Amino acid sequence: MEEKGLIIIHTGDGKGKTTAALGLAIRAWGEGLHVLILQFIKGGWKYGELKALAALGDRIEVRQCGKGFTQRDGEDKSEHQAAAHKTLQEARQAMQSKQWDMLILDEINYAVKFDLITENEVLQLLEDKPPELHLVLTGRGARPGIIDKADLVTEMKLIKHPFQKGIKAQKGIEF
Repeated sequence: MEEKGLIIIHTGDGKGKTTAALGLAIRAWGEGLHVLILQFIKGGWKYGELKALAALGDRIEVRQCGKGFTQRDGEDKSEHQAAAHKTLQEARQAMQSKQWDMLILDEINYAVKFDLITENEVLQLLEDKPPELHLVLTGRGARPGIIDKADLVTEMKLIKHPFQKGIKAQKGIEF
């Protein structure tokens, strides 16, 4: 069996894409791997997972690089686009540094969906991935061209969500 760094995608409209990626990060950390998580959209919030991962030490790092969600029609996306391009450059530098065994690009699919970066930019990043690096991409709406390049794709499907009953996001579950 060939050992190689995998390209893994967690996509779909169901909950759990980032959570699954964080589970991979913890598993990798447990095996002595170095993990970097770059969050394309999230920025400024203090999520529970950030506190937990910080306790694991220097082999796992999370960087919130985004400016928050952008979905409003007519909204000026220039700040969001600049942040996404900066994060893409950080990802490229991290890949080239050989410091990391796993790189998680959290919500990168959203960044493409919202036209903050292009599908071609992501495809080029995948093409330039070092063979030994595990690369995980999360977010709804993964494009078919990106899916084609992946080794493992999981689609989270929404069956039922408490929000549909008017139940607000729960600390420790949603954030």
